[in-house]
Amino acid sequence: MVSRTGIKSARPASLSLRVTMLVGVSTLLVFLAFSWLVARAMEQHFADQDAGELQAIAEAVLGVLAQRDREVGEDQLQQDLSAIGVGHHGIAYSVFDDAGRIVFRGVGPDLGPIARQQAPVQRIDSNNLAVWHLQGKTYRGVVLGTASRASSNNRDYRVVVAMDIDFHVAFLRSFKHMLWLSTALLASLAFLAAWLAVQLGHRPIRKVTEDIGAIRSSRLDARLDPLAVPVELRDLANSFNEMLGRIEEGFERLSNFSADIAHELRTPLTNLTIQTQVALSQPRSQEDYREALYSNLEEFERMGRMIGDMLFLAQTENDPKNLRLGPVRIDELVEVLTDYFGALAEEAGVELRAVGKTGPIQADRDMIMRAIGNLVSNAVRHAARGTSVTVRLRQDHGLTFISVENCGEIVPQEHLPKLFDRFYQVDPSRQRKNAGAGLGLAIAKSIVEAHGGTVAAFSTETLTRFELVLPQETRTHTTL
Repeated sequence: MVSRTGIKSARPASLSLRVTMLVGVSTLLVFLAFSWLVARAMEQHFADQDAGELQAIAEAVLGVLAQRDREVGEDQLQQDLSAIGVGHHGIAYSVFDDAGRIVFRGVGPDLGPIARQQAPVQRIDSNNLAVWHLQGKTYRGVVLGTASRASSNNRDYRVVVAMDIDFHVAFLRSFKHMLWLSTALLASLAFLAAWLAVQLGHRPIRKVTEDIGAIRSSRLDARLDPLAVPVELRDLANSFNEMLGRIEEGFERLSNFSADIAHELRTPLTNLTIQTQVALSQPRSQEDYREALYSNLEEFERMGRMIGDMLFLAQTENDPKNLRLGPVRIDELVEVLTDYFGALAEEAGVELRAVGKTGPIQADRDMIMRAIGNLVSNAVRHAARGTSVTVRLRQDHGLTFISVENCGEIVPQEHLPKLFDRFYQVDPSRQRKNAGAGLGLAIAKSIVEAHGGTVAAFSTETLTRFELVLPQETRTHTTL
């Protein structure tokens, strides 16, 4: 995989490999620690066993030395010391005086060098035993320097006691070899078991992946069942379903928008085609051609306004952070708009008035004027002749409320939430002529939401009201 800087970066290891290695290595370390403890315990057991046997031999030798020069002669002493080793296979022991001269040498290797080199100890246990290699064999033994208390004439002795441990060494070597082989086998089985467990554990993830991969644009209504996945994946399934719902809504809006564009553009194109065909069907006067061109120009202007409105909507919704914010007095904008639409209202037989005052807010002046202007224009067009259109302003708790009211046809409640959708018509059978492209309310909604505000529509038997709510300080945000 190549990064943005052009340097190849290592691909992250898969979750299966990571979990398998973690479990396998952990199990291997446990087995190794256990094997080491078992081997160490076995070695300690043999050492304790040897220490006990050597202690018995040493006590017997000390007992015989304690009787020297008091009860037995030299010959008897040699016989008594020789008798100690009877029945003890692989035991070697010798006795030396304080000058290093040999007093007794039993069967086995010469222990004189050991007596002179090894420091004597006062008691025998498994911790102070030494291991020697003598005459091709391995011995475990000790130099005991406690004969002074065992002699009647206070003579000092060094008693060297050792035993052949070649059998123990061979057994431990074989045991360790078997133990490490068993550890390797068990570790391999542990890696295999971990891999199988990970594969089984990831089966729900693969199932979810397959379900997600099967979703197409024609099946955006499909959802993952949170109850059919493990608890760990339940939040993921819910989040995916919410995201899919937003995508489905956006896709549906896009599809409807595309259909609406095609529908709205088809009417003026049809008019242009028919008018052009009629004009060309037979020779006509210059005045007739001029009239046909003026009619076509009106359709072109209508299409131009529609395309301009769609581009404005796209720019506002996709990049609302481009607002040119500054202090704006809404009441001053409304005053300008009432003057601007005064002629239109007078032609429609409608009175246009403004009520209320506001302080300055942070907003884009041109955009807010366009949003309010769209509402006023819409209200004038749909107001009943002889009635009034009122723009009410008020501010409360940091919010600015702009209401545009008119008396006219009642809008059914089910249509109110959709009035701000693009190209939406309460009565689809009605054709627009001079009513615009049907984007005015959608543009107003887009502008207000770009300022962090909200829009709403209300309709009763007496009036219809459109309300814009703007914050005192605009915080731009991206809409879906």
